Amino acid sequence: MADQETISRKSTIAARQARFGATASLYTIVVIAVLVLVNWLGQRYNKTIDTTSNKRFTLSQETEKIISGLKEPATIAYFDKASGFEQARGILDRYKNLSPKIKIQYIDYQKQPTMAKAYGLRFPGTAYVEIGSRREEAKSLTEEGITGAFLKDLKGVRKVCVVSGSQEHALDQTDGNGLSKFKTLLERDNYQIQPVTLIDKTAVPNDCNVVIVAGPQADYTANEVTALKNYVEGGGRVMLLLDPPLDFGREHISDNPGLSKLLADWGVTTEKDLVLEQNPMGQLFGFGPEIPLVSSYESHPIVNDLKNTFTGFPVARSLEVKNGDKTTVSKLFSTSDHAIATTKLNTNEVNPADPSNKKGPFVLGAAGTYNTGKPNNPGRFVVVGSSGFVTNGMIGFQGNRDLAVNAVNWLSSDEDLISIRPKEAEDRRLNANQRQMNVFAYTDLLAIPLIVIVAGVSIFLKRR
Repeated sequence: MADQETISRKSTIAARQARFGATASLYTIVVIAVLVLVNWLGQRYNKTIDTTSNKRFTLSQETEKIISGLKEPATIAYFDKASGFEQARGILDRYKNLSPKIKIQYIDYQKQPTMAKAYGLRFPGTAYVEIGSRREEAKSLTEEGITGAFLKDLKGVRKVCVVSGSQEHALDQTDGNGLSKFKTLLERDNYQIQPVTLIDKTAVPNDCNVVIVAGPQADYTANEVTALKNYVEGGGRVMLLLDPPLDFGREHISDNPGLSKLLADWGVTTEKDLVLEQNPMGQLFGFGPEIPLVSSYESHPIVNDLKNTFTGFPVARSLEVKNGDKTTVSKLFSTSDHAIATTKLNTNEVNPADPSNKKGPFVLGAAGTYNTGKPNNPGRFVVVGSSGFVTNGMIGFQGNRDLAVNAVNWLSSDEDLISIRPKEAEDRRLNANQRQMNVFAYTDLLAIPLIVIVAGVSIFLKRR
């Protein structure tokens, strides 16, 4: 009887061991299968998550639009030592993940010197973008550099002509009143920028894709106005940034009656006023009332991506907008209803309670098209009642740079480039005073270790 019980127990134990073994084997197989599946998915679908606050490691909407619009395969050839390939994979893999049409080549210029010479390699760490028979060198191993090379391949070079000769903002001027930063932004989008004088010309040069009039302080001659008129009405594209005609102290800005009449004929009336913002929101950015902040945008390709973004317009005038005989004009953005506008432009003292002040909101920007009779070649124009928003001192504020470059993109019919540009790296350092540093020190060196020790001792005593 005892032998039978012993045999029965052994059988039961053996059966249990068999079940445990089978279960363990099954779990092992399942775990291995899951790992293999995860590894296979990881190899097939390379996905990353960018947890930085400003999406610093995510390609911009601009780049995504360009890559998604590729109609033929593209290759990015990167030349460096083999040891330098790894540092380039971070940025290049982001492009590869956007489209199956992107192919990445890593070429060791030391082992393949003939290929390096064929590409005209000047220094290691250089990337080239090839689309069909076209090849362009990236200015840098950054999104701006690589996307700029794509733009050169796809669109070629477009020329932006900035009018000079009537005390406009200067292109190469690097102080707060200059346009050097605006010029750099346009060059990143593969625009070629050059000044042009219309005083001695009967027409805008034929190679200008876009003309910018940036805050003239003196009157334009009849010759200049006629050149701009014929240019737009013949299918050209113009961006006019016109400041209010102030006349006090050292401020002497002409009303430019020739340009004002031309714009009125197109459906945009430039009012003789100065817009002042009474909304205290500007104080958060350190701005006074003479810099109206805008967060109200209409539906238009230039401003569609600026929702929930502020733009600032120092020393601005208001606009009245309507359609003309051959023009269709749209509002772009307006001030808040807290804004006022004064017509007393010969003094820097403004009385907000003056009953002659106009009350907002005021339109500060407009865009229009001119019917040339050619369906595929309309004239286009953008008018803003302030030139200061594109200057070095203001173009870095919130959405100003995106608005400025978006306007040029729209004028040059590059709507696929209109987006929010890559954001600069944020300075997110922690600034703490001595008292806060002492709290951190006591917490890290005393409080946390003491809590761990007390918890460990209490668990030890409880178990005993």
